[in-house]
Amino acid sequence: MDDLLMVFKALSEEIRLRIIKLLEGGELCVCDLVAALDMSQPKVSFHLNVLKEARLIRDRKQGKWTHYRIDTADIFRRMLVLSVVEKIDRDIVAGDVARLNGFIGAKPSKAEVVPLEKSAGRCGRC
Repeated sequence: MDDLLMVFKALSEEIRLRIIKLLEGGELCVCDLVAALDMSQPKVSFHLNVLKEARLIRDRKQGKWTHYRIDTADIFRRMLVLSVVEKIDRDIVAGDVARLNGFIGAKPSKAEVVPLEKSAGRCGRC
């Protein structure tokens, strides 16, 4: 019963639903989510931790950066997340998606060398 309560509590917050909707498109770095949600990193990390504890998302460390994706290991949680994502109107997250696309589009390519003074605030993938 506690497991179910944790899952439904994790899904009861708008910010966490927006995060899940953004992760529907694939794995994202914390810096991507911070830019998309236009929120502070600690606030986004708090919500990511709630989703992770409910085993709705997974993380992967790459150097000092953490990347998140929807956890597909548990069929119940996967079906629940799919159902939730389907019900979220795209207009609600349109601003998030636009900010995410703008942030990702502004990232230098991996082959491009970024001067140190211009790299402040960007993750290793940015």
